[in-house]
Amino acid sequence: MKTVVLPQLGGPEQLRIVEVATPEPGPGQVRVRLHASALNRRDVWITFGQYPGMKLPCTTGSDGAGVVDQLGPGAPPEWLGQEVMLYPAYDWGANPRFPSPSFRVLGMPDPGTFADYICVPASHVFPKPAFLSWEQAAAIPLAGLTSWRALVTQGAVQAGETVLVTGIGGGVATFALKWAVALGTRAFVTSGDEAKLEQARQMGAAGGVNYRADDWDKQLAKLTGGVDVVIDGTGGAAFKGCFAVLKPAGRLVIYGATAGNPPTGLEMAKLFFRQAHIIGSTMGSPEEFAAMLRFVAERRIEPVIDQVFPFDQVVAAHQRLLAAQQLGKIVLRHG
Repeated sequence: MKTVVLPQLGGPEQLRIVEVATPEPGPGQVRVRLHASALNRRDVWITFGQYPGMKLPCTTGSDGAGVVDQLGPGAPPEWLGQEVMLYPAYDWGANPRFPSPSFRVLGMPDPGTFADYICVPASHVFPKPAFLSWEQAAAIPLAGLTSWRALVTQGAVQAGETVLVTGIGGGVATFALKWAVALGTRAFVTSGDEAKLEQARQMGAAGGVNYRADDWDKQLAKLTGGVDVVIDGTGGAAFKGCFAVLKPAGRLVIYGATAGNPPTGLEMAKLFFRQAHIIGSTMGSPEEFAAMLRFVAERRIEPVIDQVFPFDQVVAAHQRLLAAQQLGKIVLRHG
């Protein structure tokens, strides 16, 4: 089979497509013939060695959708021939509040989805909603689940509340906006790109501001009247502004820190007088994945896809993600 391999560090240009033996499913596993996969920021970080637990060579990719074509010993027979999506991680564990010490995302060190085939536990495949294309189905898992847990589980968002999603354009932020709109909230966004702000409005955002403005947080406070839930994956200098726009008892949910740590601390008095909540969030459990897919099927939600690349253009796909040009998910079409 064909698979994408990272033999050494140095950026996306080091990725290679090679022929390897097709894997055989082990006990309790199924083998999935992948029709599409999708990129996440972690895939680019790995090519530069900017991810914990690096092991080379590796095949990355956490998102995938395809058809179960072979069963391992003890795997449920009803999965054979089914169109499925993959839960993008291993070993969440029994506690829904946080993952186990062995929790890890699919793709490095375990073989990932940038390949023709992948073997995973049967418990990690879920039926693909029939109305989704292969590319749409592959776009959902990691970013969809990360934003679902941040907004629904950790943020406990309710219809009618006001939500801020920072840095619209990336996969997680774009899904967070999708969920927020579908759940009946007033959703606002930030971006450094006016075109992305307009695209977000077309997706249902009530408005947005350009975070490059010195007073972006004041503009947002005036526009929204205050925010109940902030979903932030940026951190950095904008973190203080995110906290400043929170209403009393507001929730600031952090799922990433692409801009690093905030340069200054919080105003502690505002934190306790406002009864504010600052909550960390990452990925999600298989149960949350199932709940998210039920919501997708019930509401017929289609993900935002920025661009679909043929499998053999995997380097170009990674370069587009690295340049942060996209709004939505970047997808690979297999075969």
